[in-house]
Amino acid sequence: MTSRRSFLSGGFGLAGAASAGPAAAAGAAPGAASLRAPADGHTPRWGMVMDLRKCIGCQACTVACAMENNLPEGQHRTYVPVYEVDGPHGPVPAMLPRICNHCETPPCVPVCPAGATYKAEDGIVLVDYDACVGCGYCVQACPYEARFLNKKTGTADKCTFCVQRLEAGLLPACVETCVGGARVFGDLDDPQSAAAKLIAAHDTRRLKPEAGTGPQVFYIGLDDRLLEEVEIGAGARALRLANAAQPQPEEA
Repeated sequence: MTSRRSFLSGGFGLAGAASAGPAAAAGAAPGAASLRAPADGHTPRWGMVMDLRKCIGCQACTVACAMENNLPEGQHRTYVPVYEVDGPHGPVPAMLPRICNHCETPPCVPVCPAGATYKAEDGIVLVDYDACVGCGYCVQACPYEARFLNKKTGTADKCTFCVQRLEAGLLPACVETCVGGARVFGDLDDPQSAAAKLIAAHDTRRLKPEAGTGPQVFYIGLDDRLLEEVEIGAGARALRLANAAQPQPEEA
């Protein structure tokens, strides 16, 4: 089982992949298309679909994102932890790509004392780095472990759906570089967008629906076996944190 923190501390290094250069990391998603432009006067509601049937856990998305957004080594806005679930002939690997969910009701926004975290009109949750004081309240408030404090800047950091690329009419780096085409991005309010078509055609699930945050990231192929492994990992982390907070007995 792999959590975000154990994944990041577990030594997934960028050095090898980065040395091959952006072109290698961007190896190339078969059929990756340019961003479908919103109709005139229409404000999109950006979202993403993760098709777990196609994810092979290659981490090309993780590397491409870090390179595109100039992230410090060992810190990532997206990552793909690998779990083990029971298969018909024994344990099998199961990938669960993780990213900021750009929630409809983001819990990170109201806890920010500086007003630095906000939700844009197109649904993307962003950070005003000039206003951020690096208190970490938003990091703790996120139920998806999608935020961190950037080691270089000292400010809160997270996925922005590569907003700089969207403004140029390009897809997010992780989508463009996904080898299996497992990540699909688009305007969820446009029924002709690739993302909206997938949601209409398949049963999808979102992470932690009970939190009431309204994630804008949808998963195809997310079954109860994988969710159980994720929750076991979350429970184990909570238990470790609780134990660590207990006062230690004094030595005689």
